[in-house]
Amino acid sequence: MANFEYPEGFLWGVATAAYQIEGAADEDGRTASIWDTFSRRPGAVMRGDSGDIACDHYHRWESDLDLLVGLGVNSYRFSVSWPRVMPHGGASPNAKGLDFYDALVDGLIARGIEPVVTLYHWDLPQALQDKGGWGNRDTVGRFVDFAQVVHARLGDRVPHWLTVNEPYCAAFLGYREGTLAPGIRDTRVALHAVHHLLLAHGSAVRALRADGLKGQIGITLNLTSVHPASETDGDIAAAERLDLYENRMFLDPVFNGQYPSDMAAVFGHGMDSGVVREGDLATISTPLDFLGINYYERHAVTADPAEPQSGWKLVPPTGATISGISVEPAGLTEVLSRVARDYAALPLVITETGQALFDYADPEGRIKDTERIDFLQSHIAAASHAMADGVPLVGFFPWSFMDSFEWAWGYAHRFGLYYVDYPTQQRRPKESAVWYSGWLRSVHARSGIAAHHDVNTQAAQTLRDVEDTRCVA
Repeated sequence: MANFEYPEGFLWGVATAAYQIEGAADEDGRTASIWDTFSRRPGAVMRGDSGDIACDHYHRWESDLDLLVGLGVNSYRFSVSWPRVMPHGGASPNAKGLDFYDALVDGLIARGIEPVVTLYHWDLPQALQDKGGWGNRDTVGRFVDFAQVVHARLGDRVPHWLTVNEPYCAAFLGYREGTLAPGIRDTRVALHAVHHLLLAHGSAVRALRADGLKGQIGITLNLTSVHPASETDGDIAAAERLDLYENRMFLDPVFNGQYPSDMAAVFGHGMDSGVVREGDLATISTPLDFLGINYYERHAVTADPAEPQSGWKLVPPTGATISGISVEPAGLTEVLSRVARDYAALPLVITETGQALFDYADPEGRIKDTERIDFLQSHIAAASHAMADGVPLVGFFPWSFMDSFEWAWGYAHRFGLYYVDYPTQQRRPKESAVWYSGWLRSVHARSGIAAHHDVNTQAAQTLRDVEDTRCVA
């Protein structure tokens, strides 16, 4: 890994999402999203946390961008809040919402950082959910309207676009398992949501290209590496069903233009009649410029006779993190290799991978997240191994830039490279930020590219001071 040569233009960044960091939930014309509603449902989010304030990024974005300079990244993945730009999901854009993202993009470019814009990261306007949300085909058209409005304002400066983030979570966890917003538990509605999310993706790709898209566009899928716990027929069949649920339900339509033929084995039925219309799958499988992959989990699966429909049970991982999953960098290599081998030889970007910890500042003010450093090292090595085997990987974005509202976990789980003290909104670099900054400095040095964190900014100096203190200690 230390001597591996990364291609010119490789995207080294960090990632965030609007609802998780922005706050300002009722300011400047923003209206409620499904997460504003869901977080107020008793028991839905840990301790009743919400994104009302979050990291207050809406007011602190300029200093946050300076932290990115100090970190040394050349790219930054963020999402656009749909209810901030198109209140109530309607057709009239909100000028103040667009102004915020316009200034954010200009601020990134002025600092030499490439914007990577995600259009949908789960914050569906509540007004659209009141009409059925992603279970309603009309939401597809509303999303295309939103995408075109954002593109019309930012498209001249944004080189990388992602349509939808993790349709698996949005559809199955939001509409089938009910653990994420909007908190519905209905398999048929969830399957409709799968189709409409993917159709919204494909429709937006076509619409933005028709509007003169200058940048590249793709989608982000969260993919897992699934293995049978044994070579028994039952375990193999269970692994195939889980693989359909988490992976093939999305990879197959996006790249092959069809839903898996064995989907009835998991859901008891296919898509309802009339949901998939003529031309839909051709739209969904519109060729992409790149694919974003979010990777967190590798599963060992065994048959579960007690669950006659799904028929699988996960083998409890050893050494599980606070999120209940284990650290499995080999699974990242497997996922990257599988996509490149079985689906498409197009550029791939790791748009998220990360580890939640119970981070805290010790009495000396240090945030010693050594486990996260190990995680980053092992996953960069796993990605590099895939590249050495021919996988066309072009970017790596740890989740996340800073601690934030972590959905149903609220503020209890911290994924950030920067520690956020929520009452004061102070950001402090963890030791992982120091490590990642140093890693990027070494990569830039090998490639002969000037490191962004050599810019004389207060953020850069703060990181150097932290690093010097650590070395002295």
